[in-house]
Amino acid sequence: MTLLSIKSEVWVYSLITLGTEMLSSFFSFYYVKLFLEVYKISKSAFCQAQVILMIWNILTDLSGYFHMSSQYDCCLSYRCSLLGALLHAVAFLLPWFPWKHYRESDWLIGLQLVASLCAFDSTHAWVQQAQWRLFAETSPRQESRLQLTRINQVASLVGSVSILFCGLISHNMEILPNFQATSVAIAFLASLSFYSGMFNVRQFEFKRNPEENVLSESEQELARTSVILLMRQILSQRNFYLFLIMNFFQVFHLTIFSNFMMIFVDNLIPTEALSSSVRSIMYGAGFICPQCLVLLGQSWLKKYGYYKVILISFYLEGAAALVMLLLGQEHYYCLAVYLTVIMVIVHTSLCLFNLPVADMVEADLPKFNRQPPFSLMVAVISALFTRPAQSLAPMLILSKLNQHEHGEANNRLLDLQDSMFNSVCVVSLGIATVQILTWSSFSVRNRRDCSGTV
Repeated sequence: MTLLSIKSEVWVYSLITLGTEMLSSFFSFYYVKLFLEVYKISKSAFCQAQVILMIWNILTDLSGYFHMSSQYDCCLSYRCSLLGALLHAVAFLLPWFPWKHYRESDWLIGLQLVASLCAFDSTHAWVQQAQWRLFAETSPRQESRLQLTRINQVASLVGSVSILFCGLISHNMEILPNFQATSVAIAFLASLSFYSGMFNVRQFEFKRNPEENVLSESEQELARTSVILLMRQILSQRNFYLFLIMNFFQVFHLTIFSNFMMIFVDNLIPTEALSSSVRSIMYGAGFICPQCLVLLGQSWLKKYGYYKVILISFYLEGAAALVMLLLGQEHYYCLAVYLTVIMVIVHTSLCLFNLPVADMVEADLPKFNRQPPFSLMVAVISALFTRPAQSLAPMLILSKLNQHEHGEANNRLLDLQDSMFNSVCVVSLGIATVQILTWSSFSVRNRRDCSGTV
């Protein structure tokens, strides 16, 4: 495969992924520690912000569906997608600069967290919907999807390096001005990537002819009243709700490690065992290695299919958690390797989740005689049921840590460390078990149509 042989839609998709990965990985990895340990937000305000985010996401997902049903071409045009992407870069900067000199548990910290989370997640969903549509509807063959995934992982690999660079430059947030300067540079680079990608989305738009537009306007009211019917129809399909269960726990699992990795390492592994630079490399590896594995594992993916690869990853997660639980938390180097490996495995398998989504969409289109925009309906409904995991995960972990007065000077250090260790092992083992049982029942598996080329 040469650069000239790659189709333009692959370049467009990968440029959008580059910008998204730079922002989302950086945001999810640093915002929890920033608000908990730098801004000193109260635990109740943090949980309240997560509840507000859950409600906000439900409302935005449903409103996105209504817009999609009634004004699809207008609200998902390339101009609108470009605007959403650029706003995404602006929203990314909201949490990194305090709105004033904060006192501990200042109410304004909670307001800044709510604004940051809601703005970032809303614009991220805006960009993600455009990506899902482009992936499902411009790559009809399994071979083309695999190649798109391969090139896309190169973009993700480049974007995920932001974690490593920021950790080295800011000494893992110890030098706040360096951290803030890095965040501005990342937002600028992501904006350039978004502009280059979104500007070219217009050539792949699926436009209706005038007659269809007139008909759709006359049926707008009917479309608005069909939400519950459509959801029931989609959720009645066994494979889709199995995928929702698996995806929910995958997002939940990854969110725990993305949000709390630095806090886990700071409390479980002494600084004498791991220097700041080694920790930065470890954190960067958690985001860089998954992209490398997907790239290097293309032959396995083509030979065994995404179904078996994802299933094997769940078994590896469970086995690693069980081994670490038996070893105990005193083995610091083993614990560092375990934390990195679990994050890598979870992130790697999540990178492949677009493949079963695309296959489910393709299987559904002829079954119900749907129109191509149905892929975006699936994306909206999937987000509606899985995005709450991004709020529930930090709330669960923080409530667990609060039992041992996390962050207070008089905390019971040993009990806190035991609680953290059990969280990273027992939770991983439980999630892996649920996902193995769920994914084993999934029946829409790899299409064997690999005759196409890109």
